Amino acid sequence: MNPKHIIKPPRLQQGDTIGVVAPASPFDMDSFELGIMAVEEMGFRAAVPDDLFESSGFLAGSDSHRAHLLQRFFADPNLRGIICARGGYGSVRILSLLDFERLRKAPKVFIGFSDISVLLNTLFARCGLVTFHGPMITALGKSKGAGRDALQAAISGDRPVVVEAPEGSVLSPGRAVGVVAGGNLTALCHLAGTPFAPQFGQNILFLEDVGEAPYRIDRMLIQMKIAGCFHGVIGVVLGSFTDCGDVDEIHGIFSDIFRDTGVPILAGIPAGHGEENLSLPIGLEATLDTDALELRYHEAATV
Repeated sequence: MNPKHIIKPPRLQQGDTIGVVAPASPFDMDSFELGIMAVEEMGFRAAVPDDLFESSGFLAGSDSHRAHLLQRFFADPNLRGIICARGGYGSVRILSLLDFERLRKAPKVFIGFSDISVLLNTLFARCGLVTFHGPMITALGKSKGAGRDALQAAISGDRPVVVEAPEGSVLSPGRAVGVVAGGNLTALCHLAGTPFAPQFGQNILFLEDVGEAPYRIDRMLIQMKIAGCFHGVIGVVLGSFTDCGDVDEIHGIFSDIFRDTGVPILAGIPAGHGEENLSLPIGLEATLDTDALELRYHEAATV
């Protein structure tokens, strides 16, 4: 998860067009329309292709269809950014269909979270492209001002992103400097044992999840640890674990999993499936400081 050549996408300007893709599951139309309105309120245009609304069971169309739409939008010079409609499930099914060399040659702002974590991290690992863990279309319309403002600052601003956790918990004190990677625990766990398995050595690892019982969180973490995914991790940042049970129990699981590493662990970053979902660039260097209760990036995420 540390490519030799890191590519920051071009900065979005007011009036730029953002393409909407659906690499995973179908989506609720009411939430979708609210999200499109939010994109426009942020000063951007939304490009919604006619074939975005295909559905095949629990997927937003066939694998080839979803992969082709993503490739097509990366190649389209009229689009300055790409945002996913929804997560759910399905991103892992299109990884082997993507031409990462072509994607690398057409860098764009790419936004998503949840199941889209698979694409965020694989685009960084295979292309060196800095991506954005942030609100998608179906979440954006319901997003509080802080979440929407944070996304706009990350993709349009010229200042480094700073994510603070004023109500955060320090599970292990310390300071770490490294490239931020990660996202949804469940989605990333299912990459273990595949050619796309993440290796988070020398990374600050960010994780969040929703609707997973504590024993399942422990099971996924143990699997990834045994698979070597966490070997060399230099710091851990935890976002929201919504509807996952007692938060202290969740934090205890993480403390136990990473106890032998001694790395700093900060919990309670307002990012993920909670009420707030502040945007985190994936693939960019930052400092994790548990004393300051913050994750501070060293440079702007776009150029």
